[in-house]
Amino acid sequence: MPKLVCVRHGQSEWNLQNKFTGWVDVDLTEKGENEARNAGEKLNGFKFDFAFSSLLKRANRTMGFILEGIGQSDLHVERNEALNERMYGDLQGKDKTQIAEEFGTEQVHIWRRSYDIPPPGGESLKDTRERVIPYFEEHIAPILKEGKDVIITAHGNSLRALVMHLENLSPEEILQKEIPTGTPYIYDLRENLEVKSAKFI
Repeated sequence: MPKLVCVRHGQSEWNLQNKFTGWVDVDLTEKGENEARNAGEKLNGFKFDFAFSSLLKRANRTMGFILEGIGQSDLHVERNEALNERMYGDLQGKDKTQIAEEFGTEQVHIWRRSYDIPPPGGESLKDTRERVIPYFEEHIAPILKEGKDVIITAHGNSLRALVMHLENLSPEEILQKEIPTGTPYIYDLRENLEVKSAKFI
């Protein structure tokens, strides 16, 4: 049975600074690097056939630390913007507290936690899902159906979109699902990609 391991990148510089990040290509903090190394340690004993990541360095560097930790630094990583974080549009680079003061806490909560209401100039989770899932179905699902093991390093919302798809979650259910940084989420899948089990380690 194939395994799919999803890892949200380690803490980024703008996670630390409480800024909306989206597609801005910020790096990992020292803590984020350590989270990525720890993820590699947790995955000791795993061997992957394929690796996928977004175009953003925080996800790519997380992948690098993980593959180094499991002795697979030479594994090719397929990178694509379809796996990028949700685009936060006009909010990108702005402090979350200041945005809440400017627009109101309730409005910011709607932008961050509604399924289909995007922030100005940005994407909703629904929009993010509409690019993540076609990419998954075309490029990743066929590999898993061959019984190959796959690792993906991506972002809170792009991974949320994938989790929603794999676990058949409703918009309300997926919004309650937290995906912590640097914590491997392991799927055991059946041949038809039905989820047999899913757990964080």
